Amino acid sequence: MERNDVSQALGTGVVIEAIESMTGAESIAPEHVGRGRLPATGYLPHAAAVDPALQREVETLLYRQAAMLDAKAWSEWCGLFSDHGIYWMPATPDQTDWEGQPSIFAEDGLLREVRMGRLQHPNAWSQAASWATNHLVGNVMIESVAPDRVEVYSRFQMMEMRRDDIRHFAGSYRHTLVREQGTLKIALQRVDLTNGQGLYEYVLQAWV
Repeated sequence: MERNDVSQALGTGVVIEAIESMTGAESIAPEHVGRGRLPATGYLPHAAAVDPALQREVETLLYRQAAMLDAKAWSEWCGLFSDHGIYWMPATPDQTDWEGQPSIFAEDGLLREVRMGRLQHPNAWSQAASWATNHLVGNVMIESVAPDRVEVYSRFQMMEMRRDDIRHFAGSYRHTLVREQGTLKIALQRVDLTNGQGLYEYVLQAWV
């Protein structure tokens, strides 16, 4: 199924539809897992000596990402990823990849587009109530720089409000960034929730 087919289906009210071709976790060859194989348990980041201009560029990307999520600018947020970029939220901090075990999220571009369509659907119950988020991102450390990629570690706090209920999520981001046509793009975003095993009255509807 092509992207246009998905968009047309979402526009007619079909929110979930079977997709014949492999997508999400199934579409990713093992050599594409990259830094995803590093568990969060006991992980100690290290900061490399880098050009201050690169540090500012990376920080700006992460801050823009947070602002886009809070503004529900999901299309613009999806545009931050490379063509084969993956958003991954492991279910446990010791998870080393998304193959053979469940994850909270393991999404390629097509699955992010499907989720975006569900969030924007006029019958989306999660968006009917007063719903908003507020992200804070900090402790941004560039861990390594290579000609074709940049590895980044950061911490985040997110407050979510739905009606009068407040939830807090916190944890770490680990990004693999690649440069495409002069612009840094997200090839892999690993999100480790500190409170990922908590009990919640409703599931996560959007990205953290």
